[in-house]
Amino acid sequence: MLDRNQIIQLRQKYLSPSLSLSYDTPLHIVRAKGQYLYDANGKKYLDAVNNIQHVGHCHPMVVDAARMQYGILNTNTRYLDENVVSYAKDLTSYLPDDLNVCFFTNSGSESNDLALRLARNKTQSKDTIVLDGAYHGHVSSLIDISPYKHNSKGGSGPPSYVHTLPMPDPFRGKYRGQKALNGYIDELKQILLSIKKQGKQLSAFVVEPIMGCGGQVILPDEFLKQSFELVRNAGGICIADEVQIGFGRVGTDFWGFETAHVEPDIVTMGKSMGNGHPLSVVVTTKDIAEKFNNGMEYFNSFGGNPVSCAVGKAVLRAVEEENMQQNANTIGKYLLQELKELQSDFSLIGEVRGKGLFIGIELIKNSSNLSPASKEAEEVVNKMKRKKILLSTDGPDHNVIKIKPPMIFNRQNADELVLKLSEVLSNIDYE
Repeated sequence: MLDRNQIIQLRQKYLSPSLSLSYDTPLHIVRAKGQYLYDANGKKYLDAVNNIQHVGHCHPMVVDAARMQYGILNTNTRYLDENVVSYAKDLTSYLPDDLNVCFFTNSGSESNDLALRLARNKTQSKDTIVLDGAYHGHVSSLIDISPYKHNSKGGSGPPSYVHTLPMPDPFRGKYRGQKALNGYIDELKQILLSIKKQGKQLSAFVVEPIMGCGGQVILPDEFLKQSFELVRNAGGICIADEVQIGFGRVGTDFWGFETAHVEPDIVTMGKSMGNGHPLSVVVTTKDIAEKFNNGMEYFNSFGGNPVSCAVGKAVLRAVEEENMQQNANTIGKYLLQELKELQSDFSLIGEVRGKGLFIGIELIKNSSNLSPASKEAEEVVNKMKRKKILLSTDGPDHNVIKIKPPMIFNRQNADELVLKLSEVLSNIDYE
């Protein structure tokens, strides 16, 4: 086995320099099981941040499904296959009745790009509304609609057809507290009015029902409901990006958009959908799908292949049979409560927020001006790693500690996280 220094040297020689690694001293992980990762020296780490391995690392149900199907058939998607239609039927049973046409892909970026194509084809427009701080994928079309990327280092800002709504953050956003909902809705109305005055047609409003890279931001109550109504009145398409939060992670519901009591016109899924296997999907209405069927064939070599669909079915089965959504709800509420109690002991914690097992801890230096404690957040994450708990940071200022573990995270794991976080915060110097 190569040692970590040899791997680093080979990365520097053969891999892109823009590929980043986590932590001040990168980990060499060699195996995983459940909610734990193991490094080359046999050290065990509690994974509190890997939402891709949704039902747990190397879940036997998922591993067995992939292995078995690979031994039978895996080919391109131009043949009749029971796996893909069976999976599509199972998957759409969790969605509103009108969302019943699937386009299977291989990554969240691919799905979000296709969602834009569907919306633009339907509306014959490219004008798109997004939330500031949002991230929707790495391909060019998605960098254009991801302020998290195009407004950051190396970015060049949005194209003229992308309209950015201030991040609807009730804690540190432009409008806060009780003023948040009306403030952000008024901003949306101004954007819609501006598009109309220019004689343009709105194409789509793309939104994560709970913001991920934006910093685990819980949108103001009624924001999505009012936003969707305004967008639809303007002839636009509502796209819900569920890549980070779908499949029961929010606990109370299977999808993030359900927490806001709305129904999107298009929904995208990925990451957790394949538990680490490259699997993603766009689900939309028959009307939008038929409009897209304009003579130009849509073909995807691997999207919806037999192995991917077998894996997807196994993930759904694991979530259902092992009551993982209920676990996310129960453990998530408990962990949020414990973290909020911790907040009373440490002024560095500005806010604890989240739903289910999708939680953010925002660190601030000053309670009056809420200045972001970015350096301190990075220090906390690295010190937690030394205590064998893996976390990460997010948000435009990278001052939000994100917690989004595999769905089998239990009460003992939550207690260990809170205890060690308390120890780390007690040894962080801040003003």
